Amino acid sequence: MDDKNKKSDKSNQGRKNRAAGARFEAKVRAKLEREGWIVDRWTNTTEFKEGKGRLIPCKPKFNPYTKRLMMNTGGFPDFIAIKKNSKEMYEVIGIECKSNGYLTKVEKEKAKWLVESCTFGKMIIAKKGKKRGEVVYK
Repeated sequence: MDDKNKKSDKSNQGRKNRAAGARFEAKVRAKLEREGWIVDRWTNTTEFKEGKGRLIPCKPKFNPYTKRLMMNTGGFPDFIAIKKNSKEMYEVIGIECKSNGYLTKVEKEKAKWLVESCTFGKMIIAKKGKKRGEVVYK
């Protein structure tokens, strides 16, 4: 197999992986909405400077294959969800969608900071379950 075919195969695999990730995120969002949550895309991320964290707007990412900017898709976590618990109380959670369920070291630090700073009451990682189409939260 020559270099051109290898590059083409990786390009096609990347396209399929991005599409599968988008489908999984849509499935998670739909499931949360059925459960009574108000769900929206989270367009901020966490930046650490000199040991202190702060929220900043995420920068648009450039997709070299489509030659386009992807607006507001780089936030961590993927979604913010709000649900009314009682007459005056709301629960606010962050949801990160990961097919395998594992966060990187940097993502773990961000998640910990978001909960400790009371941005979110808790963070949930949505991953694929053992059964086809199943979504598991941890």
